[in-house]
Amino acid sequence: MAIAGSRLAARVTHRFRRHVAEATDAMGGRARARSIVLLASALALDAADKGAVGAVAVQLEHGLHVGNTDIGLMVTVSSLVGAACTVPIGALTDRYRRSRLLWMSILLWAAAEAAGGLSPSFTVLIATRVALGAVTGTAGPTVASLTGDLFEPGERSRMYGFILTGEFVGTGIGVLVAEAAVGPFGWRASFITLAFPSLFLAWAIRRWLPEPERGASTRQAIDRPEANEGRDLVIDLVKEREVPPDEGTVVPDTGEEMSLWQAVRYVLRVRTNLILIAASSLGYFFFSGLRTFAVIFVRGRYHTGQGGATAILLAVGVGAFAGLLIAGQSGDALLRRGHLSGRITVGAVAYVAAAGFLLPGLLSPWLFVSLPLFILAGAAVAAPNPALDAARLDVVPARLWGRAEGVRTLVRQLLEALAPLLFGVLSATLGSGQTPSTTVGLNNQGPVSAAQAHGLQLTFVVMLGPLLASGLVLLWARRSYPTDVSSAIASDEAARRHHARQPARRD
Repeated sequence: MAIAGSRLAARVTHRFRRHVAEATDAMGGRARARSIVLLASALALDAADKGAVGAVAVQLEHGLHVGNTDIGLMVTVSSLVGAACTVPIGALTDRYRRSRLLWMSILLWAAAEAAGGLSPSFTVLIATRVALGAVTGTAGPTVASLTGDLFEPGERSRMYGFILTGEFVGTGIGVLVAEAAVGPFGWRASFITLAFPSLFLAWAIRRWLPEPERGASTRQAIDRPEANEGRDLVIDLVKEREVPPDEGTVVPDTGEEMSLWQAVRYVLRVRTNLILIAASSLGYFFFSGLRTFAVIFVRGRYHTGQGGATAILLAVGVGAFAGLLIAGQSGDALLRRGHLSGRITVGAVAYVAAAGFLLPGLLSPWLFVSLPLFILAGAAVAAPNPALDAARLDVVPARLWGRAEGVRTLVRQLLEALAPLLFGVLSATLGSGQTPSTTVGLNNQGPVSAAQAHGLQLTFVVMLGPLLASGLVLLWARRSYPTDVSSAIASDEAARRHHARQPARRD
């Protein structure tokens, strides 16, 4: 028996190592894979916290005697503070060491998370969420800027697909941690438990995440000589087609001399960037509201317990994970076939498909019908992100990436902040304003009323409108994208000439 067990363990270990090796090769080698994992883990921390909030929403409502609107308000306040911090943090990202900003913010994140778990009242909990929002505002600009310098334009969509899996893996981890901790220990343990992994991640980022030269390609940032013959697809396609730049958006120097307000005005003047910001922010708006109230909806709509609702959401998360990887590869594949605006096409089609899958899934009363549609919708909702994130880097000069991502994150988080509150208020209105009973159910799960679930169902259906609009809005960006890419290329070339005439600068 012992021999059979050891053989089984050896086979499992061998297969695990083989899969790890295959994944490492897909990412381009050990150094690149390590950077991808660290950047993805930074995004996972924030997503895990938000996933935990949604998973323990029922317990928060019963333990602190609040309702859907209060939970939405808590998430909204935290996101608003994070949004307010992203633009100034973006300015810091363009001037100082990005890896240092990232690991220091993660340490502060851990302290805010632990304080939230120790909150004696809902008011104090909101205060800790405000501090948490300020800290998590660092991740967007720093991760985007580092990604742009660690990976070449022609492969960024695929690499972004790997990195953005952190958001969905983190959400799943947050749900699992909350599910495991909330039963025996209550909702407080869910937040406190999430604080511990951040300490290790901060140390790992400080030790292993490289600080690449600004505007550098992967070949300058990470030693990968075997890929030197690879073509830079985006730049090559623009130059082959002789797409002229828009002189009004060509930055004649490095862009570092711009004030914060000038940089904000510039990134909003780039038409493609403005459209991409609007479209992706609408997608995140829907996802934020869905994430906050999904557990409550599933429990009330399909009469499941906490464990059943968690299992359903994890299945949807697997679909989202697959959608990220497939769409990231698809955007780059379309580039290789000569479709310069292929990344934008991937995003537009995916958002429209997500709305198409969700509508019948939400209306169906049978879980066996709804679940496959929800999994497909999860893949479609996640799919646009790597392609659109890569496209935004394509149309903005490299030395403005931090500030550009700060502006994008500001708009995104403003909509993410409003979503839970709007979803909560609308669901309460459509559900006749009823809140769950204060009677605590088995394992401290608490019941969910039929009126509450019905209100959320109608709310999700109504909010499919912004999701569908995000796909349609993206189609406008197909015309302006080639010109804006050409302008960004011209700006980067001007920055290199300007920088070559200046003495070396330390970050």
